[in-house]
Amino acid sequence: MIEDSTRSGGHGLTRRLFLGSTIGAAAAASSMSHAVAQATAPSPRILKFSDHEPLGGMRTRFLKDVVFPAIERESNGRLKIEDHWNGEIAAAYDALGAVAKGTTDIGTVVPEYTAKELPLHQIFKSFIRGPVGGRQIDFFNRVYAEVPAFPAELEKNNIVQIFFGTGYPVAFFRNAPMASLDELKGGRWRSASFWHLDFLKNAGATPVTMHWGPEIPAALKAKTLDGLMVNVDSGYLLKVHESAPHVLVSKDLWLGHVYILTMNRNVWNSLAQEDKDAIRRAAQKSYETLGAVMEKSFDTQLEDLTKAGASVRVLRTEEVAQFETATKYREVQSAWADDQKSKGVEDAGAALAKVTSIMNAVMG
Repeated sequence: MIEDSTRSGGHGLTRRLFLGSTIGAAAAASSMSHAVAQATAPSPRILKFSDHEPLGGMRTRFLKDVVFPAIERESNGRLKIEDHWNGEIAAAYDALGAVAKGTTDIGTVVPEYTAKELPLHQIFKSFIRGPVGGRQIDFFNRVYAEVPAFPAELEKNNIVQIFFGTGYPVAFFRNAPMASLDELKGGRWRSASFWHLDFLKNAGATPVTMHWGPEIPAALKAKTLDGLMVNVDSGYLLKVHESAPHVLVSKDLWLGHVYILTMNRNVWNSLAQEDKDAIRRAAQKSYETLGAVMEKSFDTQLEDLTKAGASVRVLRTEEVAQFETATKYREVQSAWADDQKSKGVEDAGAALAKVTSIMNAVMG
């Protein structure tokens, strides 16, 4: 894990003036000047941050150990993050409202939890295959730069995106041996995403909705549930592998689960331009290391699953392609766009087309 960086304030310059009796006076003057500078330096602006998850996973540690120190460093200490974790300020489903209303200055917002407020952001999870590691950031940055409707959707909710956190690929955890994804057929499979529920149904499974918690491993153990379609890290953290130790996974199985680090728009507008620029620089410099961290963490998770007794197999490229065909995901996307239009989201179809084009380009 990346350790917290140690920061120190500015130091007064001590000048050794070899001028006999003037040395003591010069040193005293320098010391006094340094003390005055420290006394008159403005206090940093404290920005309160909220996250619904506990501090400990790769994503949360990356924010704590890399992103936040970068913001403080790039702003020359003018900005400081006061971090709050594990829903201390706002739970996952309340995060958008907490940032929008100013209950917290900065917060992690997951679009999936606020589909009504962020309908276009649901598009991200509608693909079967997608970029991995740092390439996910390239994708999201391109979408925001080339499709104005996405930052506009955040603006409508009084928030501004300042950093993208991303998720891990999809894994399938089953409580019985599973040679291939063909064995989804006839089984009861749980997923949280409305997209994935449709994908499972089209692949021949019976989709199941269930609260995320210990009841899932219990259902898998009792065999009232056959399997779980989820990002591999969430399955690992919930210890699903203890009751469903047969795991199929692929880096190409895109989850599309984005964790948007957002700031209250009024707070953002109140920042000096130099501090806005500092936050953007901090994000860009943090992105440069994110891909490598995610790759290493993904490999470690598969190793840990194996050590814990799970049977883990990485799907071949052709198997992922076969599953992609079976899900009929493009038909599901089209039906979603039509439904959104009936609800007044007129630009859903156009946004979907643009995101698809960018996805194809990034994957190309």
